[in-house]
Amino acid sequence: MKTAAELKAEILGLTREYSALTHGANRPGYGDGDGAQPEFVPGETTIPYAGRVFTEDEVEAAVSSTLDFWLTLGTEGEAFEEELKQFLGVKRSILVNSGSSANLLALSALTSHKLGERRIRAGDEVITCAAGFPTTVAPIIQNGAVPVFLDNDPLTLNARLDRLEEAFVSGKTKAVMMAHTLGNPFDLETITDFCRRHELWLIEDNCDALGATYTSAEANARPRFTGTFGDLSTQSFYPPHHLTLGEGGAINIVGRMYLRVLVESFRDWGRDCWCASGKANTCNKRFEWQLGELPFGYDHKYIYSHLGYNLKPLDIQAAIGRQQIKKLPAFGEARRANWEYLRQGLAGLEEFFDFHLPTHAKGWTPKGFEWQNENSPRCSPSWFGFMMLVKPTAPFTRTEFARHLEGHRIGNRMLFGGNLLRQPAFMQLRQENPGAIRVMGELSGADRIMNESIFVGVYPGLTRAMLDYIVETIRAFCQKA
Repeated sequence: MKTAAELKAEILGLTREYSALTHGANRPGYGDGDGAQPEFVPGETTIPYAGRVFTEDEVEAAVSSTLDFWLTLGTEGEAFEEELKQFLGVKRSILVNSGSSANLLALSALTSHKLGERRIRAGDEVITCAAGFPTTVAPIIQNGAVPVFLDNDPLTLNARLDRLEEAFVSGKTKAVMMAHTLGNPFDLETITDFCRRHELWLIEDNCDALGATYTSAEANARPRFTGTFGDLSTQSFYPPHHLTLGEGGAINIVGRMYLRVLVESFRDWGRDCWCASGKANTCNKRFEWQLGELPFGYDHKYIYSHLGYNLKPLDIQAAIGRQQIKKLPAFGEARRANWEYLRQGLAGLEEFFDFHLPTHAKGWTPKGFEWQNENSPRCSPSWFGFMMLVKPTAPFTRTEFARHLEGHRIGNRMLFGGNLLRQPAFMQLRQENPGAIRVMGELSGADRIMNESIFVGVYPGLTRAMLDYIVETIRAFCQKA
């Protein structure tokens, strides 16, 4: 009779065989992974704008964790948190069930009464930008604060900062919260200086940008990963992102470790206790607390200092993530290489499109990007997609172009919610409560992104044949227009 260990080894061996036979389309499209994918048939095989990229390693890890059947967050979660922390070089990484939950928890943690005068209260303001994904902004409103919207630069997709100081004049500003859009770092040099001078919190939504780097203009500065400049940063591990747990996300504690307790409290029902799942009496005085009007000695595991949530992922997801993070450097290189290949392939189509630029670049040449000046900070995006803006002077509209790509089975997307102020939910909010939102001037850049933007994929599952087909299809469309 086989032992449990022998049976598990046999199951995992069969799992790898099954995955190799079944999931070929999800293998990396670069290097050795190229020949392992099913044959690409132009016009018949769908090219997603993004998707899961994995091998037998992730499937085996998921099955192994399932067989162990520790369903809540446990040892795999602790290990993945440590590996993500080490990769980024932050103080702590805390797993949650989605990137949107990470944004909610990051902002909510800064409302804690334990922060004293620096807490974000109802009516306080948080500076953000108008175009992007709604859950970068929604937590501000959900916590009773007021988002102050800056316009976007349509070429970098990030916030225009020419009115940043003006946005602060109300005296109610407590934080800045914005995303590195499509993997392109926003102007961290300016934003971090602004937050430092005015004693503001900075939350970096790093969900699109894991692996991107930014180098400040200071002498001897070294590249640092985005997500390591603010007080808190967030990650998403949804399948289109740079690594996936299926669902999942994380909050990174960059410097101030006292924020860890606050984030974990809001994640874990609002409890005051900081014991990990399955553990008790980490504080060594579980029955010696007296908080609120509870009797002395009330079980610390059931004392709640915040109005929190339950937003933890499963250990099975973390097991998958541990395999994914090993591939993250190669995934990032593939994204950059695919972006560059598309940019070179579409060179000469500037009559029809404006192309996405890194934050501090002033232009692109076949040899790379020209930077604003020799002392300018450098950024190395970890691209989420290849963005094009269909010019108003082009002989076709953005919608016609999108339909053409879809007709040729090339996945594409607009920039998420476009100008969020034009979305029904935000329009309704402004009608019901005009003071719930503040807008800094006209949002012409965000409107342009809303009307003209469209992006195709650069994710590491794309093969060279797929990229060639994307280029050929776009060029053929422009020639016929």
